[in-house]
Amino acid sequence: MRILLVLAHPLEDSFAASTAETVRRKLTENGHTVDLLDLYRENFDPRLSVSERSRYFEPDYDPSEAEPYIGRLKAADGLVLVFPQWWFNFPAILKGFFDRVFAPGVAFENDPQGGRIQPRLGNIHLFWAFTTTGSPWWVVHFYMGNPVKRLLKRGIAAFCAKGLDFKLVSLHDMDRIDDTTRRAHLLRVEKLVDKI
Repeated sequence: MRILLVLAHPLEDSFAASTAETVRRKLTENGHTVDLLDLYRENFDPRLSVSERSRYFEPDYDPSEAEPYIGRLKAADGLVLVFPQWWFNFPAILKGFFDRVFAPGVAFENDPQGGRIQPRLGNIHLFWAFTTTGSPWWVVHFYMGNPVKRLLKRGIAAFCAKGLDFKLVSLHDMDRIDDTTRRAHLLRVEKLVDKI
């Protein structure tokens, strides 16, 4: 399987970077092809341009401003995201990746009559995310209602592809855990990735 592995963290020595490397290494060991897209290191511009937005609902939307990222998404069989949750949401650079790359004609089709959008990412069969939160699990789940999972699963994944293998794996309370807990989480990531 060809996996597009998207990392969204500004620090090269972050736990997110360690998680992405663990995912990349295990996928490669298991015979998968991995395309690592490190949004910060590749200087991805998350800003939807004026011309992109002004053409968004036009028939035959031209997404060429977001190449080569769109080509990399179209070439993948699976998508794995690695990112921290900030303010119970995506880092801005990852939100911009969705805004610009998951474009009309690429990830979905706009219904000209204003109805439901039609999924276009038939090539993506696996959609996994590995994330961290600074808050304890109960705050994320009970108080906030797990907004990132809802956005990824019910919003982005469901509107862009059908029949996906979806998984969100979170390490909570990131600001207060110790190295032993971090290492245990990376071992959990390895075991999960072995199932791909």
